[in-house]
Amino acid sequence: MEKLIGSSLTEYWGTMDTSDTYDNAPSAKKSGRTSLLDSGEDFEVLDEEDIDDEPPPLEDAGGGKVKNADESEKKHSDTDPDAGSQVDEWMDVLGNDQLKKKTLEAGDGRDSRPQKGQNVKIHLKTYLMDGRLVEEQADLCFTLGDGDVTQALDLSVMLMERGEKALIHCDAKYAYGARGSLEPEVPPNAKLSLEVVLLETTNAPDVELLPPAEKIALASCKRERGNVHYQRGDYAFAVNSYSIALQITESSSKVDISPEEENELLDVKVKCLNNMAASQLKLDHYDAALKSCVAALSHQPDNIKALFRMGKVLALQGEYTEAIQTLRKALKLEPSNKTIHAELSKLVKKHSEQRGAEQAMYKKMLGNPSSVSSGSNTQKHRAKASWGLSWKWLFGATAVAIGGVALSVVIAARN
Repeated sequence: MEKLIGSSLTEYWGTMDTSDTYDNAPSAKKSGRTSLLDSGEDFEVLDEEDIDDEPPPLEDAGGGKVKNADESEKKHSDTDPDAGSQVDEWMDVLGNDQLKKKTLEAGDGRDSRPQKGQNVKIHLKTYLMDGRLVEEQADLCFTLGDGDVTQALDLSVMLMERGEKALIHCDAKYAYGARGSLEPEVPPNAKLSLEVVLLETTNAPDVELLPPAEKIALASCKRERGNVHYQRGDYAFAVNSYSIALQITESSSKVDISPEEENELLDVKVKCLNNMAASQLKLDHYDAALKSCVAALSHQPDNIKALFRMGKVLALQGEYTEAIQTLRKALKLEPSNKTIHAELSKLVKKHSEQRGAEQAMYKKMLGNPSSVSSGSNTQKHRAKASWGLSWKWLFGATAVAIGGVALSVVIAARN
């Protein structure tokens, strides 16, 4: 995957004319596992852990040949005595002794150093620390600060002058990390030596003036780089790459664009939003992930991936009712999808268990409502029976008294 994406960027800037135009970027190779929800270039809906089945390497890392350093330094010091101290010294780029840069041949001066956001072209040789050449790229092009290449290159090239040749030693964390790389072939946790020549620095093109096809290709290239970061577990870097791609898709256009091209650009945008939501989920940024899902659904209300991830986010936030409704909508759109079936079943079961636990807690807090109700009914019945008995006695006594008074009246009348 790395070579595909690296070659995409090289094609963009390798064919630049004075207007900084780009070629179309080829699609990156995807994971061998497919899904019913897979749209070809986007991630699978669930089982994001499965992405690791075929982890792609980080893009465009390189190295320098250690044994040539002394010869280059000697040759340069003979021709340029004023630059001797610069050539002889290592620069600790980050102050942690894990990323160092040494100038082998001076460039055109500090004013020629590239700035973040500019496009650069370099000649790169990647070496393992034992001197074995891993890869050589004659005209590697990328944008500084966009995460198009490894951190070692992104940080070090920014400190180089145009025409400068430098040697860079970097720890694995700034290159291919604990996973290493399949292409180029780099072992896990391998330190690298990079030999870099800064060939060219140009300003990035104005995306508003790019032809629609080139804008789509550039946005797709940035998105593919985000996919590489995601598959390597670098989720924060993935979010950064997707954000850059989104900025490209959302930029206004000062050139004519057809309805078909608008739809294609929108499709890239929705893919970026979906993949960004997946990355934000991995980072436990639930509010941000929900926002990304809502944005994707605002453009494509029936997007199954956006509905699925939105359901997962709502479930993680404890909104089980809304989550179940969202997943049911996704399942209705694609009834045969086993992944959604499984997630929905799991969520319904969890919701049921939660409700049962809540009911048990309420019973414990209030006592046994059934026994309390039964006792209360018994007391009411007894009180009612007692009141009925007292009323009967009172009514009988009153009747006897009235009868006695009436008899007395009759007797008195006869007399």
